[in-house]
Amino acid sequence: MTKLSVNVNKIATLRNARGGNVPDLVKVSMDIERFGAQGITIHPRPDERHIRYKDARDLKKVVKTEFNIEGNPIDKFVDLVLDLRPTQVTLVPDAVDAITSNAGWDTIKNKDFLVDVISEFKRNDIRTSIFVDPDLKMVEGAKATGTDRIELYTESYAIEFQKGNEKGILPYVEAARLANELKLGINAGHDLSLQNIEFFAKKIPGLLEVSIGHALISEALYLGLENVVNLYLDKLELD
Repeated sequence: MTKLSVNVNKIATLRNARGGNVPDLVKVSMDIERFGAQGITIHPRPDERHIRYKDARDLKKVVKTEFNIEGNPIDKFVDLVLDLRPTQVTLVPDAVDAITSNAGWDTIKNKDFLVDVISEFKRNDIRTSIFVDPDLKMVEGAKATGTDRIELYTESYAIEFQKGNEKGILPYVEAARLANELKLGINAGHDLSLQNIEFFAKKIPGLLEVSIGHALISEALYLGLENVVNLYLDKLELD
């Protein structure tokens, strides 16, 4: 079964819009675990516009499943991860002003930088994953960095699926097959939803984990958070 890690950034966005502590990010995260999710993901950004660095420290105390911290490995982020030692760190090449993640790493151009950062995390027994596009050269480059896993950036798949073009999955299948050959673990995330997750999970060999936030929280407005978490779990439990 592919694990479901719920990205709770949008819970923090809602809280921050009004000030105070409603909704309570820590309680919601604990509830999401209680509902059956196998992980909690956060993506603190330098401006702390949703997840704050304090949130990361608060969540570290209570998350009992996998704790995944995503972000661009600037010094402040690296220090946070080394201090908290989450289950996994996912490296994402975000620009400071990015609204959301919009590209994977150029693992060839950034090889030396990634090797240095990943080596430091691995010395501290933190599993590493790096955000990549479904490009075979980038997957090969990821292997050379020493990362444990890649996270396939799935926006283009989601766009093509919405258009009815199931062939949009093919680059991801090829990338996953290569990752399996290279003994790289495979995660995936970005714009995955109840509509497209089952097809994706069935087609991607060796898919270990998906990280879903925006769609899941949006769907929960209509269907309820506990129900939505369990709907994802059902779709990920493949025959």
